[in-house]
Amino acid sequence: MSALPDHYSMIEILLGVLIGVALGTVSGIIPGVHANTLAGVLLSLQLVLLSLLGPVALAGAMFAALITHTFVDAIPSTFLGIPEADTSLAVLPAHALCMEGKGEEAVRIAALGSACAMVIAVPLSILCFLALPALQPYFDWWIGILLVASVGYMIVTSEAPGWAFAIFLVSGMLGAFALHYAFLGWHTLAGGSAILMPLLTGLFGIAVLLTASRGVLPEQHFRGLRVEDRTVVKCSVLGTLAGVAVGWLPGLSTASANGVLASIIGYEKDRRAYILATSAANTANAFIGLAALFALSRMRNGVMVALSELPLPTMSELMVVGILAACAAYLITVGLSRFAYLLHGIDSHLLNRAVIVFVVCLSFLLTGPFGMLILILAIAVGLVPHIVNVPRMYCMGAIMVPVMLWSFGLAWI
Repeated sequence: MSALPDHYSMIEILLGVLIGVALGTVSGIIPGVHANTLAGVLLSLQLVLLSLLGPVALAGAMFAALITHTFVDAIPSTFLGIPEADTSLAVLPAHALCMEGKGEEAVRIAALGSACAMVIAVPLSILCFLALPALQPYFDWWIGILLVASVGYMIVTSEAPGWAFAIFLVSGMLGAFALHYAFLGWHTLAGGSAILMPLLTGLFGIAVLLTASRGVLPEQHFRGLRVEDRTVVKCSVLGTLAGVAVGWLPGLSTASANGVLASIIGYEKDRRAYILATSAANTANAFIGLAALFALSRMRNGVMVALSELPLPTMSELMVVGILAACAAYLITVGLSRFAYLLHGIDSHLLNRAVIVFVVCLSFLLTGPFGMLILILAIAVGLVPHIVNVPRMYCMGAIMVPVMLWSFGLAWI
């Protein structure tokens, strides 16, 4: 890492933070729009934007949008129950709290987890940047074994191991199929990763909304965070470590971290702790992805791919951008959560149907007929846990099985 930025660079950094926070807030609030998509748009305009903003501001805007998105995306996840690839399992306890009138608390807990992750992940990312590149070949080989061990523990400790294994296996086959044939889908906005939207939305979004109880959304009230300081520290550290691990190791994602955290914490046992940990993992993953880009030249997400195509500023400058963006995003997320009371009295059945229609239309726009096929299959698989009364976390096989295949050299994706 180089020295801290000078005064001129700080002006570009602040400009990048302002633009990125604004873009990340928009992408976080609107379901289906990700910071990766915005980075692709900015990259397509780089010839104009580089001359107007400069390389530090443009790269900073991309990274700030990614960090901001990891905070703000808790809002649609909580109040609408729409998952993204990074928040699929966290949607379940957050939306459940919303239906109890505690949606604002859920969003604030998620924001707190992300803020704690920023404090822990930045020094960890620097440490990984300095110490881990030489050990990378060993990490690459052990990924599959670690995943198999964690998944095996999750299934064996389940109350219905047979159903848990079947759901994990079938969802994994669906995930491998979807990713292998992702080229059959349209790529209007989000590239090849767009197929994850119908896949995870079917498993964790629409399947939940179809079986949700009817009635009106309850009055949203905030009476403080019902989470102990000890839990905040413990879950923030666990989530950050999980996010750093999957962000550094190839082939993994925050969704993989969420599945592992589910086996440790359990989103049904302590919903608030799980929201805290998964939010921390999501934000930590973004920071460690930057370190992996500079240390290994490996791109962990669409934003890192876009950054690799630009004249890169220093890692120090982008870390400063990330820290400032995280501070702003925390305040924005908490501020927006205060408007939760406006949802009181809305017919939840009507809202669920409206969300389903919106997601189906967006999936078709992003992925076309093939995406619709994946969405239908994912909904069918996603309904099984509700029918047999098994936790939905085993549907994470859709992400974890393809990663296992890849790590053992068996990948056909």
